[in-house]
Amino acid sequence: MWFRNLIIYSVPRGWDLAPEALAALLAPQAFAPGTSLEESSIGWVPPREGDDSLVFTINQQMLLTLRQEKKLLPAKVVTQVLKQRAEQIEAEDGFKPGRKRLKELKEQIRDELLPRAFSLASDMRVWIDPVGGWLVIDSTSAARAGEVFSLLVKAIDRLPARPLKVAGSVAGEMTAWLSTGEAPAGFTVDQDAELRARDGKATVRFANQSMDLEDVARHTRAGKQCTRLALTWADRISFVLTDKLEIKRVRALDVLKEAAASAEGDADERFASDAMLMTGELSKLLAEVVDCLGGQPV
Repeated sequence: MWFRNLIIYSVPRGWDLAPEALAALLAPQAFAPGTSLEESSIGWVPPREGDDSLVFTINQQMLLTLRQEKKLLPAKVVTQVLKQRAEQIEAEDGFKPGRKRLKELKEQIRDELLPRAFSLASDMRVWIDPVGGWLVIDSTSAARAGEVFSLLVKAIDRLPARPLKVAGSVAGEMTAWLSTGEAPAGFTVDQDAELRARDGKATVRFANQSMDLEDVARHTRAGKQCTRLALTWADRISFVLTDKLEIKRVRALDVLKEAAASAEGDADERFASDAMLMTGELSKLLAEVVDCLGGQPV
């Protein structure tokens, strides 16, 4: 249930978007398995298994799931069959097939092999918080998150979402926290960090180790800035903040795990309980992270 990597957009607080209206807007993009000749297909599926709604809602928080299905047809397989066909044609005709003929053969081979290729499905999850003003995509890749966002833009006319920005310098603030070993109130600095030169070439990484302040100072004096920093918030969530305002490796700590484990009821009730816990905690975390970085520009 918990989102692990947050690509964050901001939306107006109090955004008046009814779940039923959103589901209707997403319906034309609902997922349908690809045909035997389609290499991939993409679309929205219900976030909760066994449900038929494309939008799961609790406490005004909305969850979506985008599914992408791809056929696994390695290029090497196509190339191998193409080579065999080309050799056969050369043996029969006495000359090698030309470039145009090879291109036609390659397309023909792909069409022949696609129906027998395995399909691999992957899901990307979206969380919309109109109360706190967040739209979050769970992805390690900004490019893939951008694809999801583009589909939302097509579905929702004049989608009022923008990539999250803050008034302060993210790298500058993280460098200050790392240099002093002290994060803002409510946060603690953990044992993972990355410092990078402004030209992006020289990089120093600390992993699972205490960072000597003098060692850090030596690197900052050389012009390096902190581009990734592991932090813990309120003894409840650990994460890594990047200079691109992405939050990675989100992990609920024991106090939240215990709260989740104590949830009772059937699968649907536990899903709802987990969703309420996750969105409630992450909404507060995002608000405090943004506040520490100077707030959003007016």
